Amino acid sequence: MSKMNQSVIGVDYGTDSVRTVVVNVRNGQEVSSAVFKYPRWKKGQFCDPSCNQFRQHPLDYLEGLEYTIKQALKKAPKGTAARVVGLSVATTGSTPVAVDIHGTPLALLPEFQDNPNAMFVLWKDHAGVKEAGEINALAKSWGGTDFTCYSGETYSAEWFWAKILHALRADAAVAKKAFSWVEHCDWVTALLTGNTDPLKLKRSRCAAGHKAMWHPSFGGLPAEEFLAKLDPCLKGLRERLYEETYTSDTVAGVMCPEWANKLGLPETVKVGVGAFDAHIGAVGGGITSGVLLKIMGTSTCDMAVATPEEISGRLVKGICGQVDGSIVPGLIGLEAGQSAFGDVYAWFRDLLAWPLMKILAKNKAIPARQRRRVVQETIDAIIEGLSKEAAELPLDESGALALDWHNGRRTPDANQLLKGAIAGLTLGTDAPLIFRALVEATAFGSLAIRRRFEEEGVDIGSVIAVGGIAKKSPFVMQTVADVLGMPIQVPKAEQLCALGAAMFAATVAGVYPNVPAAMKAMRSPIQKTYHPNKGRAAAYKAMYERYLELGGYAEQLAAADKQARQLEARSAEGA
Repeated sequence: MSKMNQSVIGVDYGTDSVRTVVVNVRNGQEVSSAVFKYPRWKKGQFCDPSCNQFRQHPLDYLEGLEYTIKQALKKAPKGTAARVVGLSVATTGSTPVAVDIHGTPLALLPEFQDNPNAMFVLWKDHAGVKEAGEINALAKSWGGTDFTCYSGETYSAEWFWAKILHALRADAAVAKKAFSWVEHCDWVTALLTGNTDPLKLKRSRCAAGHKAMWHPSFGGLPAEEFLAKLDPCLKGLRERLYEETYTSDTVAGVMCPEWANKLGLPETVKVGVGAFDAHIGAVGGGITSGVLLKIMGTSTCDMAVATPEEISGRLVKGICGQVDGSIVPGLIGLEAGQSAFGDVYAWFRDLLAWPLMKILAKNKAIPARQRRRVVQETIDAIIEGLSKEAAELPLDESGALALDWHNGRRTPDANQLLKGAIAGLTLGTDAPLIFRALVEATAFGSLAIRRRFEEEGVDIGSVIAVGGIAKKSPFVMQTVADVLGMPIQVPKAEQLCALGAAMFAATVAGVYPNVPAAMKAMRSPIQKTYHPNKGRAAAYKAMYERYLELGGYAEQLAAADKQARQLEARSAEGA
């Protein structure tokens, strides 16, 4: 079989659904695809937004994996399955799960099937804010290595250790049964290769370096002494995790007989080491040195790469880590991002839709089917309608101003205690004005990230944007281009994270000698470029300064609130 007649599979687990694409290795063209929305997640099961708890059941992942691969192959031309030579997986992260000695997620055991603490702790779960604060405090004070130094010098509640520590403290049954913990991207890969042993499966360099404070200079993960000092419940866990990590151009194994039979694929399919969707999506989007690649969806991940010579030993402060090979093997991967982006718009949409969902939906004067249709069609049209109205409004430098910290701040300088805000409202402020202020806030958050990279000596010469918002929201994209003052290129392919996974699959299968060669052959052309409106530059410069001032005030309030709660807790303990 000619290499150029071969196909590969890229699987991308997002926040709401999993997507699979079958890709032609010769040119990167999509042969077929399928999407599966997580049914339990869609119902809101095992989540409690009021306390920042967001959990996903492993059955959603298992069902989605089987469904999408089978459906994609069913849609493909006859004989495609037999020509598949590689498969790689991208997932959200940090999204770890407690596993038993066999590597089985605890939620797949009967006694834990409805226990949220036994499920995957989704990236956006911020229940471990307190634990993240303790990690940061100890890293700076314990007298040894600051293990956050390669993670922007600030550890986040979105990451591995904070999530684990919170779950172990919160649930004695999970703490007793958990032998180890595994990231989502590592678990799916292990499952497909039949090697789920926590001590033997290949762990992702991307996941370990960016979220688990892994670094070669530490000898791997943070020292046992540090972890035990953080909390005795972590004692001994380090030796049940891992020391070695692998970049995603590494073969994790071949498809095991069970999954090959289940999916209708050859047992010769090579499976690559998994990684996070943003990092793999950056490869799918064509990232190179000097490019800021923005993955824009419910949140954003802002990715950059640089040669070791360009970094020259510098530690970039306030980002989500710098890891050798986490994006493109051989280059230093740099990650930043915003904890909420599209989620901010969705929050405002749902706020406006409250009367529809709670009042109109119960109005028995209208037939039930008609009510449901009217409610859903109206909700679906809200953001598009707001965007059209907001695009026509003149800029007002002294008008409504917002902060984009509705889900805390990821970068620069992670702080999940921060909250969103809207200021400058009057009785004349309407919904399109507030929506525009929210869009501008997310754009200002993007500018803060770009400026931090540049302040730390990482040159940003151009911007590429991928993801749902990049493809579907012209008003948002134009606003971001205006605020950044740079053109933003949007590639044509719909599923760039899955395409990036396919590029890694082609590499591990030996079709291409390395990832850059696969990127060159399989890259997606640019579909659209948003050019900044220079006339808005001065106005947005002034508004950005106001955004920083409002942010500074919000940080002071958050710090005062934290101090007050600490005093209350100490008083309660004394009583």
